[in-house]
Amino acid sequence: MEGLWYKECSNGRRFIIKITPGESLSTRLLQFAHLTDVRYAMIVSALGSVKNVRLRGIKTGAKLPITTPRVTIHDIEGPCELLGLQGNIVPGEDDLLDCHFHIIMSKSSGEVVGGHLYDAEVFATCEIVLTELDVSGVERHVSKVGGIPTIYIDEEAP
Repeated sequence: MEGLWYKECSNGRRFIIKITPGESLSTRLLQFAHLTDVRYAMIVSALGSVKNVRLRGIKTGAKLPITTPRVTIHDIEGPCELLGLQGNIVPGEDDLLDCHFHIIMSKSSGEVVGGHLYDAEVFATCEIVLTELDVSGVERHVSKVGGIPTIYIDEEAP
């Protein structure tokens, strides 16, 4: 295997974040990162409720690279129970912060749905535990193989 495929990191600061009704989940998390100067982070846990959710699922039988025709966009009005949010915040190619989140939620029927989150509006509340990561030399770049932004590890960085 060529290239570095892992990087050791340690935990930095930890935060409990409350996002209030009507706020955009993705926008608020990016604002938080900018306000606190968090450049690398991962979501430890999230719960609450959301509505007006836009997410992506990869179509059955899709091949790489992932392109627009190979995904399905879902708009879910909700409200839905937020069962989980996973993901990370990492600088992108232009040194701007990039959020990569996946959401798991349940509809009123009890059906559980999820996928790559584009955005969601908080319905009643959203409570997130986030930990900062102490690391360098990690960025998100568009993968030519995968077709989507993915972690790139700089072999030269300490």
